[in-house]
Amino acid sequence: MTSHVHHVTVDCADAYKLATFWAEVLGSSLADDDFPGDPEALVRTPGAALLFVTVPEPKSTKNRVHFDVQPDDRTRDEEVERLLALGATLVGDHRRPNGRGWVTLADPEGNEFCVECDARERARLTGTRLPVTADDVTSAVGLAVAAFKESPADDWHIPAGTLTWDCWETVEHLSDDLFAYAAQLGAPSSSSDTDVPFHWTPRREGGPHNAVFADPAAGASGLLRTLEASGALLSAMVRTTAPDIRSHHVFGASDAEGFAAMGVVETLVHAHDVAEGLGIGWTPPADLCDRVLARLFPDSPADEDRWTVLLWSTGRADLPGHERVTSWKWHGAPLEETPQP
Repeated sequence: MTSHVHHVTVDCADAYKLATFWAEVLGSSLADDDFPGDPEALVRTPGAALLFVTVPEPKSTKNRVHFDVQPDDRTRDEEVERLLALGATLVGDHRRPNGRGWVTLADPEGNEFCVECDARERARLTGTRLPVTADDVTSAVGLAVAAFKESPADDWHIPAGTLTWDCWETVEHLSDDLFAYAAQLGAPSSSSDTDVPFHWTPRREGGPHNAVFADPAAGASGLLRTLEASGALLSAMVRTTAPDIRSHHVFGASDAEGFAAMGVVETLVHAHDVAEGLGIGWTPPADLCDRVLARLFPDSPADEDRWTVLLWSTGRADLPGHERVTSWKWHGAPLEETPQP
């Protein structure tokens, strides 16, 4: 049995006022039953919430514990300026000439906290690759499901782009891929050389061999629930698998990040296939395409549209100045390890 952090509690002179500041910092909100003058105020945040409690004692020395914050949608320097405008004060500037480092600020009651670069900005400054994460799997599946829900089609048994499968079968195949990747990560000690031995079979001759099928009676909404569930399984396994674990894939043993990238690529390109069949638009975020290209197709052209390059890398599009890809495989092993032949 273990414990978890429920609240991070901050003693202060005015709980509501300080909680309001931090809610603006974090883009969050106070609890519905918190009002000016209340002795406590709660700021909802992912994970542990922040609980501010009014106490009579003043702050007397440097905090032994402090927050490190990273901006979600702007640079570190832009975020520093925003927080100063909200009422923070500058305590120490530890930015370096190469763009790295941090800035120490104090909130309106003098509690120190630091503003750092986020992972994207840090990767840009250091010239390193931004990793593919469990959140990327969740995002890709969520975007695909949202796009599919826009389709007016009642019949999903129509060809999926250039595939020999129909749209229903392709979504089932995608669900099965995500499930299978999660399963491989879940049994690493027995799956380093082979697939986990589920029974894969097609519904019809020429159809995909799956272990996961959606109940036709549940309709398109049931099919999409199957996709969401399989995506959630892979995301959970990627989030909780140790980075040194390697599991089998036909293109070579891979780590959790590799399986996350595979799941994202499968989702993006099969969503393309299905979208063509259903007659709906589908263009995933360029930064998501860029991250999976850097992980699985490190030798792909770097100066072209990222979505077009991903389609080209998987044999689905032409790329000016490059021959059409007719046979492809991705680089499943961690890039720091020996390249696959």
